[in-house]
Amino acid sequence: MSSAQPDPSKSPVAASLAHRVPDLGALELLLAVARLGSLGAAAREVGITQPAASSRVRSMERQLGVALVDRSPRGSRLTDAGALVTDWARRIVEAAEAFDAGAQALRDRRDSRLRVAASMTIAEYLLPGWLLALRAQRPDTAVSLLAGNSAAVAERLLSDEADLGFVEGLTVPTGLDSVVIAHDHLIVVTAPAHPWARRRRPLAAAELASTPLILREKGSGTRQVLDAALGGLARPLIELSSTTAVKAAAVSGAGPAVLSELAVGEEMAMRRLVRVPVADVSLARDLRAVWPTGHRPVGPARELLSLTRG
Repeated sequence: MSSAQPDPSKSPVAASLAHRVPDLGALELLLAVARLGSLGAAAREVGITQPAASSRVRSMERQLGVALVDRSPRGSRLTDAGALVTDWARRIVEAAEAFDAGAQALRDRRDSRLRVAASMTIAEYLLPGWLLALRAQRPDTAVSLLAGNSAAVAERLLSDEADLGFVEGLTVPTGLDSVVIAHDHLIVVTAPAHPWARRRRPLAAAELASTPLILREKGSGTRQVLDAALGGLARPLIELSSTTAVKAAAVSGAGPAVLSELAVGEEMAMRRLVRVPVADVSLARDLRAVWPTGHRPVGPARELLSLTRG
């Protein structure tokens, strides 16, 4: 007893429209042949050679199982089947044009705005320059900046309230992908009148850890790096929510602080703050761009990311 032969039309490959319907390029070529009456002229219009056009028409005829074009020295003429297929092709191409216009409208809407979330040091000392450069490339893109600590940046991204984020912590928050865009160092600073400003020997890590400091709030990248490097911190002298506030408190003489080198260059040059060397501890950190896992930045977010690494 012979087994039944499978019906090719019922196979997964045969059932796929992608295998049974010519692609848009072939359909556009067929429409050009119908309009111009010449395969050569149609080939020039769509930007291919005449042999390539002939090959594409033959491939389309094999795919559909019917002859579409009669070729003669006087030109190319559609067969009756070709004329019918051309009518169908016109509807498909018009639908594709509408699809393309809709997709472009979506891209335009996406590209009309950029929502950035950044931890404080990056927001205050690096992002302004990057955003100015982006504005030169995309003057019509409206940019909004949400500044907060690294934990807040992660929350913004994961709740779809930001398109791209920047953080300063030791680790990448769960649910985010990242790339290192810069390196930074934290340094201990005091007002010139503070006793530490007159030290001749570096500050011991244990003494720094046991001294109440002017600190950023928990969840900030600066606080995370400092806590990890020292193995714990004393109760803060003052806890503030921005780099600028911490710096102002240190300048006023309230106490020592640990800040990014990026934030205190001007104050040290003017002797409003003094750097205090610290022995046997590294306060280096990476600055990272972050985005939700599996959703690499596109449009203005991708361009901003490229500017940070330029």
